[in-house]
Amino acid sequence: MIIRGGENVYPVEVEEVLYGMPEILEAAVVGVPHEVYGEVAKAYVVLKEGKSLLAGDVLHYCKQKLAKYKLPNEVVFLDSLPRNASGKVLKHTLRKNVSA
Repeated sequence: MIIRGGENVYPVEVEEVLYGMPEILEAAVVGVPHEVYGEVAKAYVVLKEGKSLLAGDVLHYCKQKLAKYKLPNEVVFLDSLPRNASGKVLKHTLRKNVSA
């Protein structure tokens, strides 16, 4: 759970909205530190082959589906999400890359 300025944001809820975009193959949402809100959502997205999107397109789509406080502050496009041997997304690795 991400606590953004006292509001609870559940990453899975934001991820479900992202999966609603036909261009998105995979998505992961993590909380990252923020000076004002404490934590904000950051989305990592993998696009389907041959598809293209801009971060603004993703945010515009999310604005139609989510409350303002649940919106990702940033969208990062990756070739693949980090996974462990059993296929689970390693969100701690994504969070670690933020502070590095």
